[in-house]
Amino acid sequence: MTEIDAKIDALVPAWLNLPDVAEKLHVEVTRVRQLVKEGQLLAVRRGENRVLMVPADFIGEGRIVKGLAGTLTLLRDDGFSDEEMLEWLFTPDDSLPGTPTQALRENRGTEVKRRAQALAV
Repeated sequence: MTEIDAKIDALVPAWLNLPDVAEKLHVEVTRVRQLVKEGQLLAVRRGENRVLMVPADFIGEGRIVKGLAGTLTLLRDDGFSDEEMLEWLFTPDDSLPGTPTQALRENRGTEVKRRAQALAV
């Protein structure tokens, strides 16, 4: 888990700590930690206390946003660090339009994954 810089921190509109993520997903905090460890969810250390936090946009209604885990896997396979993944996921892409995270939330995961795969070329 990475501590992110201010530039990338500013790209993410809202953050949730792990207990808040657990509450939204209706699971225990240990399960959230497992999801992070398995790479299905991305958490980074933020703030003065270096608390592990997850972008709020990664959590939908009672579940992780559809397509996020697969996209994270593709980006990791492309050699992206946690920080680079966050930057890519929250940087507007005119070809989508919007950010990859917005596209995932709008159930346009195929388009996002296509772009993530193209990064490896």
